[in-house]
Amino acid sequence: MSTAAGATTLATRRSSRLVAWVRSWRAGLVPYDEVADEVSLGEEHLVADAPGTWMDVPLREGLTAFSKLTPDQIRLVLPVPGDPRGLPGPGEFTGAALVAGEAVIAGSLGLIPEVRSHTSGSGMTFETVLWRCFPLPVDAPTPVPLTVSEAEGELNLLLAEATNTLARLDIAQWRPELAGALAAIRKPDSANELPPGFEPRARRLFARANVLDRVLALADEVAPGGAVNGFEAQARDAALRPLAAACRGALVAACNAPLI
Repeated sequence: MSTAAGATTLATRRSSRLVAWVRSWRAGLVPYDEVADEVSLGEEHLVADAPGTWMDVPLREGLTAFSKLTPDQIRLVLPVPGDPRGLPGPGEFTGAALVAGEAVIAGSLGLIPEVRSHTSGSGMTFETVLWRCFPLPVDAPTPVPLTVSEAEGELNLLLAEATNTLARLDIAQWRPELAGALAAIRKPDSANELPPGFEPRARRLFARANVLDRVLALADEVAPGGAVNGFEAQARDAALRPLAAACRGALVAACNAPLI
């Protein structure tokens, strides 16, 4: 598999998996014993600075920090500089979340994944994930959530606008390996990545936004794409920036949606 093709099949953002599966567990829809395995997907996940611990603990043990929370107290945030939606305000957690581009808010606790790469003696490269916990202010305001319907409408609109803009500028030269990923964005039934409890519309939105999120990440890696001068590169970025924001909003809305 090529590098580009492989990039489009990477696991979804780790914070979205943690939020979705922990919310489903706290709603009583999946057993506790399944959550850590579903979140980690074969990676080693540890939790640092969890309440009541004095050392890094395995994710399975760290999940006890969520044991008294309701699903609605657990939510995903995907902030970027200039768009800190969902964050509690200035502080250590907010700064770290903006750098990471993803975080989990769970009651009075915030978690951010730190991905660490390692190389074994045989030359094999592997990653471990450390979920670092941060205390949050008790009076932090709760943002008004974007509904699945609102997020879906915004994503559809901006996807069409961005596609038209890139086509007009003749700079939407996606790599051939991305054809399958782009086609998957339009599949209404690619909705099996969320655990039990999420309504079908949230599942479809998550599946579509998840694939698009990977495609946009790859597009950023190969920038400026087909752009041949500074003006076209700026036009390309201007077309993709609001689409990326809508994509983040769609993932957040889907993962934080009311459970059924």
